[in-house]
Amino acid sequence: MMFKVIFLFLFHLGLYLFVVNGSFFLSGFFSVKPMDEVSIVSVREAKTKATYQQYKQMDQKRPAVGEEYATLVIPKLNASIPVFYGVEEEQLRKGVGHIPQTAMPGEQNNTVLSGHRDTVFRKLGELDVGDDLSIVTDHSVFTYVIRKIRIVDKNDTTVVVPKPKATLTVTTCYPFQFIGNAPNRYVLIADGIKYD
Repeated sequence: MMFKVIFLFLFHLGLYLFVVNGSFFLSGFFSVKPMDEVSIVSVREAKTKATYQQYKQMDQKRPAVGEEYATLVIPKLNASIPVFYGVEEEQLRKGVGHIPQTAMPGEQNNTVLSGHRDTVFRKLGELDVGDDLSIVTDHSVFTYVIRKIRIVDKNDTTVVVPKPKATLTVTTCYPFQFIGNAPNRYVLIADGIKYD
């Protein structure tokens, strides 16, 4: 009798954990949308109503932790992914997280984004040096070109160091197909090339 109670308890606990984790996985997986759902055109049209400097100042305001404030657009992957301020599990379940102590998009410094390798960044390994990445906010489009791809230890803090120019650093766990806590990080370093 006791064995049956323990078995039923463990079965229901396992089922609960499977459903909860599965829903988190699917939430992140389906947060990646095709690019045509991001209206870069409307951003450009809206900018005719005010000067670029006014929009740039609006972009520099720090969002609240957990707030969705931008979209990461990856043309080569035909992907647009929501960007949330913060990198707690709550933000990473829904999209890409922006490490708070790093720069805002467009600043002459290092903006660092992070995401899960099995959901939002499952195709990150398909990108090459020379590919574009854009961060689209309500006010501006910040475009970067990938300059370097690195694989570093998970404890390597050089990923978040300040930079002398507008830089976008994108990081995820590596290897991509690793089961459990991955020992390394896959890092894209991109230089700001154009601000629309």
